[in-house]
Amino acid sequence: MNFDYTDDQKELKDEARRFLADVAPLTVARGVLDDPARGHDAALWARIGEQGWCGAAIPELYGGLGLGYVELCALAEELGRAVAPVPFASSVYLFAEALLIAGSEAQKAEWLPKVSTGELIGTIAATEGAGVLVAERIATRFENGTLTGTKLPVTDGMAADSAVVLAKEGLFLVDLTGPGVTRESVSTLDPTRGAAKLVFDKAPAEPLASGNAREQLSRIHDRAAILLAFEALGGADRALEMARDYALERYAFGRPIGSYQAIKHKLADVFVRNEVARANAYYGAWALSSDAPELGLAAAAARVSSSAAYYLAAKENIQTHGGIGFTWEADCHFFYRRARHLSLILGAPRVWKRHLADRLVARLAAEEVQ
Repeated sequence: MNFDYTDDQKELKDEARRFLADVAPLTVARGVLDDPARGHDAALWARIGEQGWCGAAIPELYGGLGLGYVELCALAEELGRAVAPVPFASSVYLFAEALLIAGSEAQKAEWLPKVSTGELIGTIAATEGAGVLVAERIATRFENGTLTGTKLPVTDGMAADSAVVLAKEGLFLVDLTGPGVTRESVSTLDPTRGAAKLVFDKAPAEPLASGNAREQLSRIHDRAAILLAFEALGGADRALEMARDYALERYAFGRPIGSYQAIKHKLADVFVRNEVARANAYYGAWALSSDAPELGLAAAAARVSSSAAYYLAAKENIQTHGGIGFTWEADCHFFYRRARHLSLILGAPRVWKRHLADRLVARLAAEEVQ
C-alpha cells in the first residue's frame, strides 16, 4: 500500500508552498503578533479564499472543489509550514466538517458554499473552561429556539461569523453577529490565532440534524485531528530546517556548530520524531479519505505523534539558535507558540493519549472475539 502523495497531489503541494512563500512570509504573522487585536490577517485570508482552498474537500454539490481529503491534508501541511495567521482550521476542519457530518441538506446547501469561498468564517464552540470535555460539564442550554451559556476558549471566536455550539440538547448553529451573543477576546500563547469567550444570552439557534451530539462531535474531532496533525508536521519540518540552516552557518571556535555532536544529536532526534509523525499522519490521511474503520485509532496516533514532534522541533530550534533564539526579533518563537497552541486545540495531548490507549484496547478486544 502506497501512503505517499500522487504526482498531482505533490504538484498541488508545491504550488501551495510557492504561493504561501510569496503572500505569507513570517512578516505577515509578525504583523498579527504585534497587533493581537487583529486575530488573523484578513488580506491573507481573502487571498486563500480566492484560491478555493477552503472548498478543497467540500463536495461540488455544495460549492466546493471536491478534490478530496488527501489534497486538503497537503494544503494543511503547507499552511502549518507557513504558520499562516488565518482561521482556516476553524472554518474548514471544524465548522465545515460539522455541517457535513451533522447538518441537514438544507443547512449544507445554505452554509457550505459560503465556507468554500472564504466568505464565511466559522468555528466550533464546545468547551466551557479548562479541563476535559465531558457531558456533565456542559451547562449551555437550548430552550424555545435560543441558547444560553458560556463557551471558553473558542479558537477564532472573535473573527467567526457563525459557530456550531455544543449544548446539553445537541449541536446548534448560531449566527455570532446576531442578537444575544457577546464576545470577549482571550489572551493565548499564540495571538496569531485569536481566541474568544462567547456568552450566549437567549441567542437564536438552529438545531443541526438529529443524532447523538457526543458521537458526532467525536467524529468531527477525529477528522480535524488528522488535518491538524498535517499542520503540525509542516511546522515541525520547517523548524528543523531553520535549525539545520543556522547550525551550518553559525561558527564557534572556528567550526560550524552543526559539526559538534551535541547539535547533531539534537537535530537527529528531531528528524526521527518528525518521520514518526509523518508516518502516522499519512496513515491518518488514508483513513480519512477512505472513511476507514481505523479512522479513530489513526486520528489519535497522528494527533499524539505530531504534537510531540512539533513541540520537540520548535524547542530544539530555539536551543540551536542559542541566546538569539529566545529574542522577539528572531522567528523561532512563532513555531514554539503555534506548536503549543495546536497541541491544545481539541484537547490536550494527555486526552488524545487516553483516546489512543482506549481505542487500541477496543481493537485488541475485537480481534480476540474474532
